[in-house]
Amino acid sequence: MKELLLTTVLCAMSWTIIAQEEDITPKYSNEFLSIGVGAGALGMSNAVVGGVEDVTAGYWNPAGLIGVDDFLQVGAMHSEYFAGIAKYDYLGIAKPLDDMSTTGFTFIRFGVDDIPNTTQLIDRDGNVNYDNITTFSAGDYAFLFSYARKMPIEGLSVGGNFKIVYRHVGDFARSWGFGIDGGVRYNLGEKWKFGILARDVTTTFNAWSFSLDDQMIETFELTGNEIPENGLEITLPKFIFGAQFRTNIVKEFYVKSEINAALNTDGRRNVLIRTNPISVDPAMGVELGYGKWVAVRFGLGNMQWIKNVDLTESITLQPNIGIGVGFKGIAIDYAFTDIGDASVALYSHVFSLRFNLNDPKEREQTE
Repeated sequence: MKELLLTTVLCAMSWTIIAQEEDITPKYSNEFLSIGVGAGALGMSNAVVGGVEDVTAGYWNPAGLIGVDDFLQVGAMHSEYFAGIAKYDYLGIAKPLDDMSTTGFTFIRFGVDDIPNTTQLIDRDGNVNYDNITTFSAGDYAFLFSYARKMPIEGLSVGGNFKIVYRHVGDFARSWGFGIDGGVRYNLGEKWKFGILARDVTTTFNAWSFSLDDQMIETFELTGNEIPENGLEITLPKFIFGAQFRTNIVKEFYVKSEINAALNTDGRRNVLIRTNPISVDPAMGVELGYGKWVAVRFGLGNMQWIKNVDLTESITLQPNIGIGVGFKGIAIDYAFTDIGDASVALYSHVFSLRFNLNDPKEREQTE
């Protein structure tokens, strides 16, 4: 599988450049940024834009960072997909600046390592030389710098991300991209929370450059593939709307549920509502918990149309489950989730960690 990855990735990027030249906006650009962070959110099928208020808000909705009231909050996650071939890592930091504003930083990497490069397996004399096989990595990186602030209207906060995206395929191809996300959140009393995330609101631009030697170019020509050329990849805006309801059942036992709707502006997608140029992809999640100690989560998302044998169509749903436990400022979350096609089960075990740090000055005063 890895042997085919180099040619596949370069050809896919080549198609992207050609599509730009023909004024066809490609779908799924920078799609690694749609996977999600935090096992708590993944267990709810990513339906958290309205109610998120911890360090992961730097990714889900920067306006929610205003809910961080600790001296410093840190989150981390590691997951593996496709039988461990692809690795996904996340690190987030959030710190209140004062009673009105919070800043945050998010780092994400999605990559495949140790990919064999077999483009020079056969030398110019036609001989197979296994010593010419080398390995490389293909990685996507994102750096999000966030800021959130309370507004004069009670319960209203706004936030934004400045986003830097770096992607590479070994030494053969690399790109730099820049974009901006915007978010709004409104708390209506203690039970209702609403949020809007405008991802890539200014569109995000990735400038690709390729460094192919003569033998690699010859390999592309012999295999009938387009030779990649430098170009620009565009990620169009996506708008996600979220509404959350939370209520206590008995004492500290609570239930909260949220519904999200993602509006993609890059054309017709195979989601629940598939129109051109906007497609709507809904998701929903439920959490049952006791205080900050334990929570059980369930979600439905990734709704797609599939064709049956009789050529009729039906909807498939992807269920996700998760659990979280907390103790003295430390929270550990687990999710059993999938990032693949809804018709093919590619579930993975995902764990994430979140912990709060107290102000060292307050600790010294207490002692």
